[in-house]
Amino acid sequence: MRTLSQIPDNAAQQSATKTAAVIKLSIGLSGVVFLLMMIFGLIMRAAQAGWVDLDNALFYQLLTAHGAGMVGTATFSGAAIMWYFLARHVALNATVYIAFLGLFLLGVVLVLGSIFIGGFGGAWNFLFPLPALSGGIWEVGAAVAFCLGYISIGVGFLLYYLEVGYKIARAYGGLLGGLGWRFVWHGDVSRAPPPTVIAAASVTIFNSIGIIFGAIVLVATIVNLLFPEFAIDALMAKNAILFFGHVFINASIYMAVTAVYEVIPEYTGKPWKVSRVFVIAWAVVVIFVQGVYFHHLLQDVNMPKWSMVVGQVMSYGSSVVLIAVTVYSTAVYLKGAAIKWDLSLRLLVLGVIGWGVGTIPAFIDGMVAVNKIMHNTMWVPGHFHTYLLLGEVAMAFGFAAWLVRGRAIRETSALDRFAFGAYVAGGGGFVLMFLWSGASSIPRRWAVHYAQWQLQSQLATVFATVVVLATALLVAGYLRGLLRRGTEQ
Repeated sequence: MRTLSQIPDNAAQQSATKTAAVIKLSIGLSGVVFLLMMIFGLIMRAAQAGWVDLDNALFYQLLTAHGAGMVGTATFSGAAIMWYFLARHVALNATVYIAFLGLFLLGVVLVLGSIFIGGFGGAWNFLFPLPALSGGIWEVGAAVAFCLGYISIGVGFLLYYLEVGYKIARAYGGLLGGLGWRFVWHGDVSRAPPPTVIAAASVTIFNSIGIIFGAIVLVATIVNLLFPEFAIDALMAKNAILFFGHVFINASIYMAVTAVYEVIPEYTGKPWKVSRVFVIAWAVVVIFVQGVYFHHLLQDVNMPKWSMVVGQVMSYGSSVVLIAVTVYSTAVYLKGAAIKWDLSLRLLVLGVIGWGVGTIPAFIDGMVAVNKIMHNTMWVPGHFHTYLLLGEVAMAFGFAAWLVRGRAIRETSALDRFAFGAYVAGGGGFVLMFLWSGASSIPRRWAVHYAQWQLQSQLATVFATVVVLATALLVAGYLRGLLRRGTEQ
């Protein structure tokens, strides 16, 4: 077994330099796209508020781009973070990451072209048979291009996970060795793989399965678009799509949390230790995250009852254990430590808190009595905006701030404090407007809101403006940091 320490110094140095460069590029691209997608979201909320006159077709194009862009970029930024830190523990091939980046960008071009040139507005989750039922708004070619874009992105991720899984397996005696499951029952847990390796092995397993299911239904959708006589079972397709989508977006957070495991110890001076509880929590995630999506099908009366029961149990069990462990561990590591709270640490801790808080409305929506009334309301975007905007995206910006911080940890500047405060206040207010709207039974995905619904949309527009301003400051700070680090070197 060859470890990092056994790789020739010059080869290791060249690989590390190449990896750092492509990760910095990836995070910069992620920040810019996050900002652009937030602007799209701001425009849509302003239209729902009655403050902007937006063509309905354009609204759904923006909705599709916003959903695909935010989900794709969240997972892309999470992948960049996990690759960066996993490279500390196993020898990853930077060329594979560059190929992944190329396939991802090709997919982005196809998706954006299908939307803003072809007019596709079938939403990011392309539920069958909507891509084929455009009412004349888009042609078949646009829908095919959208699906091909997703396939390109999926192939890129599978290549990424193939490299990650192979290198973990080679270093830890198989992928199961990287999961550390044997330490649940016996053995010295201090010899278990590091937290980042356990997280990477776990995500590699469940997200690869999800992407394969997504690819299958995407190929079937393309065949149906080109040859309409090719029949697809709509309920089966919906299951595959929601399984893929739910696993994929959850993977974004589970990859980004590696920044918490690796960066926070630099501030506290205490390494993030692996315990049996930690290993068990990740084992639960690997299994349960694949069954959580069933709570999105509680209104599909043809689903078998056992699947609904499984969905209930797994919806509650998949995240509770890991989030409880991560939130509790973060609090323990921070307690009593002499810490300088710079921008990076603030954002990473916010990400952990936002992730935890974001699961609460998700659990509520998973209850049958609530779901049958509120699942098609603004409540659902309320819960996933919470754990993305205040969770994964906050972690990504925290990693970005750390990446250009320099060796010395400095107290947060006045501008950084303003950007962080604006992000928290704007983001918190923004997601609360979604939840308030959902509790008021305001439906989601409507381009036009009645006057009685517009107060929440108007307040959300104000909060969204604050978030966009704060995000612009964070992205500008990252780009300035890159220039500063380049000058110093």
